[in-house]
Amino acid sequence: MTIRVLIADDQPMVRDGLRRILTAEPDVDVVAEAADGVEALRLARELAPDVALLDIRMPRMDGLTVTRHLAGGPTRVVVVTTFDLDEYVYPALRDGASGFLLKRSGPALLVEAVRAAYAGDSLISPSITVRLLKHVTGPRPARPAPVEALTERELEVAAHVGAGRTNAEIGAELFISAGTVKTHVAAIQRKLGVRNRVGIAVWAWDTGTVAP
Repeated sequence: MTIRVLIADDQPMVRDGLRRILTAEPDVDVVAEAADGVEALRLARELAPDVALLDIRMPRMDGLTVTRHLAGGPTRVVVVTTFDLDEYVYPALRDGASGFLLKRSGPALLVEAVRAAYAGDSLISPSITVRLLKHVTGPRPARPAPVEALTERELEVAAHVGAGRTNAEIGAELFISAGTVKTHVAAIQRKLGVRNRVGIAVWAWDTGTVAP
């Protein structure tokens, strides 16, 4: 099925860039764009898109307020912003955002976040995931063993995912291509039974498999 997306950002160049990335995917359709929060909320209520990509800082109404208004409705929110400040991250996730991405995260994570939100899952930028995990205190429930043992290379990749590194950064560190890293990440997700990189990062932190 086609994922219907609303893009809201006050910068035309950013909206254009996001639209180009998403419309290149066969299962994504950008149904509307908004330059401010009030327009974004109106369009979301009128068109009921599957996913809304919202910037934090927008005229008339900010992305956090729009997120609160859309919480519990048919449209899932992914916040896409330049700023990873705790004062933005925690309220966005608390108020119902299905994802929080930095604009520098790259096209692959953007598309993955949209698909994750549509599937009822969530995806958070790797560096933010690491910070959130560092704030988690106390014992967490034991996680089941992988369906299939990870190879030595997959363990290395998982460790770097746990450290918050992107595919390009992992590839540079391990002297392999970003495409090869992506293949390893997909294999790790399957073996661990998780849906995305956040699940890999949580497993890495639970097991102490985190690269320095």
